[in-house]
Amino acid sequence: MTTPTLLVLDADPLPRLGRLIGRARVEHADASTLAERLPSADVLLVWDFTSHAVREAWPGEGPRPRWVHTASAGVDHLLCPELAASDTVVTNARGVFDRPIAEYVAALVLAFAKDLPRTLDLQRERTWRHRESRRVAGTRAVVVGSGPIGRAIAGTLTALGVKAALVGRTARAGVHGPDDLDRLLARADWVIAAAPLTESTRGMFDARRFGVMQPSAHFVNVGRGQLVVEDALAEAVRRRWIAGAALDVFETEPLTPDSPLWRLPGLIVSPHMSGDTVGWRDELGEQFVELFELWAAGRPLENVVDKQRGYVPGH
Repeated sequence: MTTPTLLVLDADPLPRLGRLIGRARVEHADASTLAERLPSADVLLVWDFTSHAVREAWPGEGPRPRWVHTASAGVDHLLCPELAASDTVVTNARGVFDRPIAEYVAALVLAFAKDLPRTLDLQRERTWRHRESRRVAGTRAVVVGSGPIGRAIAGTLTALGVKAALVGRTARAGVHGPDDLDRLLARADWVIAAAPLTESTRGMFDARRFGVMQPSAHFVNVGRGQLVVEDALAEAVRRRWIAGAALDVFETEPLTPDSPLWRLPGLIVSPHMSGDTVGWRDELGEQFVELFELWAAGRPLENVVDKQRGYVPGH
């Protein structure tokens, strides 16, 4: 068997692929060279998972990689009609980010319940102001997105005593369907967006949905920025239709310095970091090498994306 060509869409720092020495011919590309190098590649590793270069460079006809792996949970940045219609297999980094994101969401819920942002503000002002905080146990959460990340979030919140309901694309055991969402939102203290970006989820959190929520509710988005109509969220927080929000993902990233979201009282802004813990890049590299070994051996790949749905189907 000839040595397969592995093309890496680069981002710094580069992945550690030492285990593939002698087993793959590793080449590198950036957005400007990807289109010319794709036809000669057997495998494409999308290490720069913030780039949309694959959508723009994917060949419609002729030679193309047999397998594309993205070092991210979401695949909306690379799926295009030509790739979706091809016989190329797409895999993602499912499993790497579940627990870190769940911990991050739990931290935000606790921060809101215990009024930590205000405590830090008062400390900077050297102001001693006693307040009462909320008890987390016994509150209700709705987690929109029933994949591994959503399930990890629900499990972590449940461990804190929160009554967590999962909402997925279809109703099944332990998961509510979309028809239940508004009813659940109306009773929720915490609303967590962790869904993949698809045509059915784009803009799902709009003015109407924020209007359904309780004035005491907090909203957290760790899914995709495009799940949320940002102007509607800003209005809901500004007018106190909801108690506050935390965004880790945005419609445009990085968030521009002049964005009003930076200065919106009641909103916590973080730079798409909820799943990025110390050593996360090494975990992503190790996961890809393990998948490559399966592929090279002709064995079924894990984390295969349903290219029509835009995510890895649940079991």
